[in-house]
Amino acid sequence: MRLVFAGTPAAAVPSLRALIDSEHEVAAVVTRPDAAAGRGRKVLRSPVGALADEHGIEVLTPARASAPDFLARLREIAPDCCPVVAYGALLREEALAVPRLGWVNLHFSVLPAWRGAAPVQAAIRHGDEITGASAFRLVRELDAGPVYGVVTEEIRPADTAGELLGRLAESGAGLLLATLDGLAEGTVRGAEQPAEGISYAPKVTVDDARVDFTAPAVAVDRLIRSVTPDPGAWAEFRGERFKLGPVAVTGETGLEPGEIRIERRRVLVGTATSAVALGEVQAAGKKRMAAPDWARGTRIDEGERLK
Repeated sequence: MRLVFAGTPAAAVPSLRALIDSEHEVAAVVTRPDAAAGRGRKVLRSPVGALADEHGIEVLTPARASAPDFLARLREIAPDCCPVVAYGALLREEALAVPRLGWVNLHFSVLPAWRGAAPVQAAIRHGDEITGASAFRLVRELDAGPVYGVVTEEIRPADTAGELLGRLAESGAGLLLATLDGLAEGTVRGAEQPAEGISYAPKVTVDDARVDFTAPAVAVDRLIRSVTPDPGAWAEFRGERFKLGPVAVTGETGLEPGEIRIERRRVLVGTATSAVALGEVQAAGKKRMAAPDWARGTRIDEGERLK
C-alpha cells in the first residue's frame, strides 16, 4: 500500500522504521514543525522527521493539519492509508477523508481504557498491572474508532513511563505493521469499542508532576514513576524547585509527610503512610545526583521538609 505516516516523537520511530522496511511504500511523513530544544534552543527536526530525512522521504510539517496547502498535497500523494503514532495535532474531517482506508492510529493503551494524550502515565499512576497498545481507525470522537488489534504488556513494579513507553513502542510497531498488512489483504476488520470501561488520560502538565507527600507512599511512588522522564517529578525545598527521580517505598514509619531524615546511605522522606527513600535528585542550580551525595553537600536542619 501507498502510505503517509504521521508521527512526531521518539516513540513513533519504531513504527516508521518497521513500515520503511516493509513491502509498503512510505510516500511521505507528516510531523510537527521543527522546534527549538535544549539549552542552546537549537531548532531541531522531530525524531520522525529526522528518520524520514535519512531515507529521502518527503516530510510535511503543517502548522495545522487543516491547512489548505497541506490537504492539497495529501490529496496529490493519494495514500491508500495513513498510519499515525503520537502525531500531536488534531486531524479533522477533511484530512480523515483523504485515504481510502482511513487513518490507523497506534495508541498506547488497551482501548477503551485511557483514551487521550497520556495513557502510559495514567496507567502507572493508577496502579494498573497490565496495559498495551491498540491499532484503531481514527474517527471524529477522541480515540473512539473501531479497533483492529491489540497487544498487551505487563507493567513492572519499577517501570517509569519512559521505560514502559519504550517497550510499547517496539511491540506496537509490530501490531501496526500487521494491521496494515491485513488491511491490504482485506483480512482484518475493526471491532467497535465497548461502552463500558472508558477512561481518559489528559495531557500531564508540570503542575500535575508536583509530588504531594501527604499522599500514601505507594501513590508518591506511582506518581513519580508516571512522570519520569517527562515532565519530571518535583517538590519544593527551601522555596525552590527540587526535582525527584524514582523512589523506593521503605515501609518505615516515624516521619511526618515531607520530613527529611538523613542516614548514612539513604535519604528518607515521610509520606502519609511510610517513608520513601529518594533516588536521584536535582536541587535548584545543581546537577542531577544520588540523594546521599546531595545530602552530604547540603546542611539539612532537623525537621526540614520537602513540600
